[in-house]
This record gives sequence, structure tokens and C-alpha cells, in this order.
Amino acid sequence: MKNLCVSSVLLILFFASCDNNDSENVSKELSLVTSSNTTGKITYSNLLEPTPMVQSFTIGSLDAEGISYDSKTDAIIVASRTNNRLEAYTGLKNALANGMDNLMLSQNSTVGDFTNARETAVSGDMIVVTQDQSTLNGMINKLFVYQKTTTGFTLMKTFTTDFKLWGIHMDDTDLYAVADLTGDIVQFKNFMGNASGNITATKRVAIEGLIRSHGITYSAKDDTMILTDVASAASATDGGLIVLKNFTNVFASTAASGAITLANQVRIYGMNSLLGNPVDVAYDDVTNNIYVAERLNGGGQVLTYAYPTVSGDFAPIQVRAEAGVTSIFVLRK
Repeated sequence: MKNLCVSSVLLILFFASCDNNDSENVSKELSLVTSSNTTGKITYSNLLEPTPMVQSFTIGSLDAEGISYDSKTDAIIVASRTNNRLEAYTGLKNALANGMDNLMLSQNSTVGDFTNARETAVSGDMIVVTQDQSTLNGMINKLFVYQKTTTGFTLMKTFTTDFKLWGIHMDDTDLYAVADLTGDIVQFKNFMGNASGNITATKRVAIEGLIRSHGITYSAKDDTMILTDVASAASATDGGLIVLKNFTNVFASTAASGAITLANQVRIYGMNSLLGNPVDVAYDDVTNNIYVAERLNGGGQVLTYAYPTVSGDFAPIQVRAEAGVTSIFVLRK
């Protein structure tokens, strides 16, 4: 009888422990936001709902890139290619609650700091913007570092690179970037610690088989890097996703100017994938879903994929039309 009592107590403690851990791990928010370069709209979805609804809101930028969302300040931030500035739009939750279909500009950076913006990366109150070379900016590829304050965005530093810019991702103090028109990724260690001016990569490696990358994201929890391959911009069937598992070790063991081989990649390519020009990617490390902004097929689509364990031509588990979709961002809290 004594053993039975002890077992019962242990069983109760076990379940109590499980309940406590489960309650601690329950997410309060899981949001997906997208921007467009043709509609002047952003979209919001609450992915914790059983059947997530897509809500669309008009903003003051017809062409926007590099979207992010901060639920603490309830702010959507985009790099406006229409207005050539960072823009913050607040009041998303109020708009959702009251059935409003537009968001008002609340903060912005100085107009004209950058042109031809392609992506942003967020780390705390710091926001990095990529400028891709064009005739309007003197064919200069540049990184702009802003600090978000209560009144706007303060330009802190600028860096000039010797390669074309597109996607970027901040991991703690390090910045990863894709080198547009190539299959290379570039690392800048202690990125914020550099002084303004020309910046030299800490390390650059190629991704074997990748033709032209645009989107990049990294999960420290899973130690997984995910890249998109747009390949030929004119083809709606040659795009792909590349998943680099155990990324820290794989990247460290690859020599500078070397290549991460196919053996270290899990790839999604093929007709079933619906990947033509995947321009941006986001990842949720709890559900392990991968979200892609596919710009070419159907005039723009948001594609969701299950995390692949092997390479193959896998169809997305969800497809929705999103005209002109250019950037995608997942927030879990």
C-alpha cells in the first residue's frame, strides 16, 4: 500500500510538472505578415486561430519590402521603395478589432537615405536596410543601420559592400547576407561593432547548386539556415528552397571561398513545389513550417511547406494568392 501511495504521488507530480512546462511553452502570439510591391497593402494572419483569416490593410507605400511586426509596440515596419524611407504603421490590433482596412503612418526615417531597398533585418531596436545598386543610387550597394526611437528612426551607420545585396538576417550580433546574382552567402561577425564605411566580409562561401539566392532566414533554436533560389527570373518552374541543418558546424567547417556541398543540403525543387521566384522566406521553429513569398507564380503567392527531412519535389501544404508579395515575416511570442 505504501508503494502504491508513493507511485500515485510521483504520478501526480509528473503530470503537474508536464502541465507547468506546457503552460510555460504555450505561445501567446503567432503572426504572419506580408508586403507587396504592386498593391500598397500589407496582410496579417493570426496563425494560432484554428482557421487563420488573412486581413489586408492599405498603407502609404505602393511598393514595400522587408516587412516586420513588433506586437509590443503594435507596429508594422517596411522599407518603402515608393517613398525611399523606413516606415512604421501602428494600431494594427485596433484596426483588426474595429474592422478598419487601413493603417496610418506613425514614424519614418529621413526621405532619400536609401533607394532601391530590398530587405530589412531586425535586432532589438536596430533595423538594417539593404540598398541594391541602381542608376538612382550611383550603382552603390549599401547597408543602413537605424535605431528605432519613440519619435522615429535615427540613422546610426552606413556600410558599403563590394557585392550586390538582397536578403539579410541578423543572428545576435552577426549579420548574414546573400550575394545577389550568385549562390553565395556572406557573414559579418560583430556587424554592429564596425565603423561606417566600406565593410569587409568575415567569411563568404558558395552553396553548391544554388543559382541565385534572394531570401534568407536562420533559426538559432534549430541551428538551421534556409535560403531561396530564384534561379532564372523569367522561369516560373526553376526556383527552390535549400535547408542547411547543423548550420553552425557546416559553415565553420567550410573554407572561406569554398562551397557547402549538396551532401549538407536538403532541397525542395521541381514542378510540384510551385517555386519560380521565391523572393523571401520565414520559418517557425515550433511548427517547423516554412513560409515563402513566391513572386512570379499566379502574380504572387504565399506558400507554406512542411520542414523537409529529405530532398525532393514537395508540394506546399498551403497556397494562397497574394498579389505582388515581396516579403514575409513570422512573429512567435
